[in-house]
Amino acid sequence: MTAIEVCRTAVLGGHLEQCDHCGHQRNAYNSCSDRHCPKCQSLARAQWLEDRQAELLATQYFHVVFTMPEQIATIAYQNKRELYGILFRATAQTLLTIGADPKHLGAKIGFFAVLHTWGSNLLHHPHLHCVVTGGGLAADGSRWICCRDGFFLSVRVLSRLFRRLFLEYLINAFDAGKLEFFSSLQSLRDRASFLDCLAPLREAEWVVYAKRPFAGPQQVLDYLGRYTHRVAISNNRLLDIAQGNVRFCYKDYRHDAQQKTMTLQAQEFIRRFLLHVLPEGFQRIRYYGFLANRYREQKLARCRELLGMPAPEPTASKASMDYHDRYEELTGSSLWQCPVCHQGRMLMIEILPRSPLRHLTPIKDTS
Repeated sequence: MTAIEVCRTAVLGGHLEQCDHCGHQRNAYNSCSDRHCPKCQSLARAQWLEDRQAELLATQYFHVVFTMPEQIATIAYQNKRELYGILFRATAQTLLTIGADPKHLGAKIGFFAVLHTWGSNLLHHPHLHCVVTGGGLAADGSRWICCRDGFFLSVRVLSRLFRRLFLEYLINAFDAGKLEFFSSLQSLRDRASFLDCLAPLREAEWVVYAKRPFAGPQQVLDYLGRYTHRVAISNNRLLDIAQGNVRFCYKDYRHDAQQKTMTLQAQEFIRRFLLHVLPEGFQRIRYYGFLANRYREQKLARCRELLGMPAPEPTASKASMDYHDRYEELTGSSLWQCPVCHQGRMLMIEILPRSPLRHLTPIKDTS
């Protein structure tokens, strides 16, 4: 929270820029670079998109969403690293197993999964967005196997296996002493009580949702740009901050995704935002199948060969490129251009040192 609060302020220092044409000056303060900050994702997102563009194949792509039941999401809030890890593991195993089954597709697919932990109203709602190739490599790598046009895999089959694997991994984690229970969940420390809590979930339908296939590679990239580096709420959803209250817009998915507004006290708004801070070092984007990091280049080369695609042109190293030039190349927005005259170039004329960190009032957790 401190990082986000001081982002692009005098606290972090920066430099003074001046236009070489009209003389306009502006302070350019440093960013916090925290992955939860809504102001610090544009360059990281653009760089990631450029890397993914070179990996797109001439095949269908599908969007599949795996969601934790509400009862387990409550446990996940107190065991984020373990439960989010189980969500990734159960999802990946489900897709790989059903995809490889000759009764369904019979191929090794490739996909990546992006963790979101929020609903539109900022409450805790962990789920995975998966972008999956509509086909894959045969077991011996000799051919490319396509799924049916417009149909990937049975959602019901995916849901049943996902449910079984998730509960199996969850119980294993409990038996290994990897779960902790506090406050209202203290009773779950007893194994019998824990199993009783899970019993209804063995019969319930778990939500696995397959959206319509993407129309093409550009639509895949457009989707990726919206979802991969998103934080719990972006600045453009904030409508008003007044008298200690925050008003923002959200979609009510229980009523046909109607656009509505919500007003929260500032501390409650901040508390909800902080529900979605990930454990340190936790990877929220992961790759599986032939897109797994270890053999990605070799597998992609084989996929392109089978699909009759040309090899991508090698890209020159961008490590030494100036940040301003790299930002313009990736985002299309210029940091050099003067915002006043639009003719001059903004040049650094002075370094602005960091300011002492002012006292920050702690936020009480009222959950």
